[in-house]
Amino acid sequence: MSFNTFRASLRTAAPLRRAAAGKALPRSTFSRKYSTPPPPPAAETPKPKPGSNTALYLGLAGVAAIGVTYYFIKGEDGAAAAVKSIQTKAKFVPTKQDYQKVYNRVAELLDEAGEYDDGSYGPVILRLAWHASGTYDKDSNTGGSNYATMRFEPESLHNANAGLNIARDVMEKVKQEFPWISYGDLWTLGGVAAIQEMGGPKIPWRPGRIDGFAASATPDGRLPDASQGSDHLRNIFYRMGFNDQEIVALSGAHALGRCHSNRSTYEGPWTFSPTTLTNDYFKLLFDEKWVWKKWNGPKQLEDKNTKSLMMLPTDYVLTQDKSFKKHAKAYADDQDLFFREYVSFVDIPPLFYFADSRWCSASL
Repeated sequence: MSFNTFRASLRTAAPLRRAAAGKALPRSTFSRKYSTPPPPPAAETPKPKPGSNTALYLGLAGVAAIGVTYYFIKGEDGAAAAVKSIQTKAKFVPTKQDYQKVYNRVAELLDEAGEYDDGSYGPVILRLAWHASGTYDKDSNTGGSNYATMRFEPESLHNANAGLNIARDVMEKVKQEFPWISYGDLWTLGGVAAIQEMGGPKIPWRPGRIDGFAASATPDGRLPDASQGSDHLRNIFYRMGFNDQEIVALSGAHALGRCHSNRSTYEGPWTFSPTTLTNDYFKLLFDEKWVWKKWNGPKQLEDKNTKSLMMLPTDYVLTQDKSFKKHAKAYADDQDLFFREYVSFVDIPPLFYFADSRWCSASL
């Protein structure tokens, strides 16, 4: 059995037009298929550092996920021993079809939001994937989506994670139906579903994350502070291994979702169609006149014409910083370029195998 055909075809859809000012476009239903690129050449699987507690973290679901990762990386022969061990201990080896079922269930749940926000759980589920991943530190190799430590306090109570209990509760329904999948794999696959089902590009994804304990949680302060400027953005994202172009591309997912005053203290959507991923975030940054909002909340900008949209200081800086601006303008002019580079920036091994940090924020 070969997994070289793991890339699923993405839906084709006519370009979506912006909605009238102040109104959101209805979410369209796209092809519900998760995707992953063909396996790379054989590579050594990272080994736990001496004295680590990795072995303690391997529950049956974690063992199964590791076996699948061996399958992807080393092929059938290299995975034989791992698969045999999994069959002995867990008596279940998830396949492409099993992960597809998980994806399908998440896609269904996106439409069950009712009156929540703009009628979709997509943005908040994408935010969960990002905030679980955005704690990654390339130098210490800590944080990231591996171990899924946002399940525990105090990480779940960090200010940057306010409101994500909603997404975790939604994804818990999926976990109850598919108990074999790790939380790290579930949350990141949920992010893939959210992007693709909201009209975004096909996102490569691979399983292999394992569930850890609270002791593996990262300290507060690793996620971006929306009130800061370009230096802060670089400090946060360079720590994860990104460059300026990647920072800008990942910021483009602010086309989705909205801020909430009872969570981040900011308020409002970035675009007129907050449940459809387009390059409108970049277009609006340059096409609209942005002024500081007069209100009792923190500093944020609003569009002068309709006063129904908002931008954060960390958004507006993309038009002020010379390096950021050239990339933001390129994406404003070309949605296909934005989609292509967005995908290329999130598809960087080996992070996607074990502790991926490369996701983008959807809402605060």
